[in-house]
Amino acid sequence: MAKKKVNKAFRKPRADAQRNRERILEVAKKAFTRHGADISLDDVACQADVGPGTLYRHFPTRDALLEAVYRTVVERLAAAEQELSKTKPPIEALQAWMLLFVDYIETKQIIAAALNTLVGGPSALFECSGTRIKGAIQSLVKRAIESGEIRPDLDALDLLRALVGVSNVSSVPDWRQSARRLVHILIAGSRTGSH
Repeated sequence: MAKKKVNKAFRKPRADAQRNRERILEVAKKAFTRHGADISLDDVACQADVGPGTLYRHFPTRDALLEAVYRTVVERLAAAEQELSKTKPPIEALQAWMLLFVDYIETKQIIAAALNTLVGGPSALFECSGTRIKGAIQSLVKRAIESGEIRPDLDALDLLRALVGVSNVSSVPDWRQSARRLVHILIAGSRTGSH
């Protein structure tokens, strides 16, 4: 019996390879958060419990690893929109996603210095992530407007701008708590009949 030829370019990664990749990304995110761009990739491999060869097979350069960490954070935030829409009422889904967005802002700020070391800068990476994030919140706001829970004149991007604005005072020790309070204030002010 002849063996069927499998095109390796389209083959799904093995489960153990996928787990290794995810572990590397989690460890790298923490390392970039604590130490910036100057992390030791060998230390990341060791802490992820994989060999250096495994790390370099997935991420041949520090820049590739840094970009993958950032993209993973954005993908999780974008995926959260769909999951929250399935499991929560519209206004609760919007509020929960906005709280996740605060966490995203914190991560982005922490690794921004490292992202700025990318050849050519991070602008293309940020542009792509911005599109996904805007799409997610616009979908959540549209759903909440259609449910009648929030005002029809609400602009989804105004909510993002307010949260990004409070993050610009991130040197203040409690900016994160302030941003989380702001989410609740924005939701309360967005409810139907609140104007």
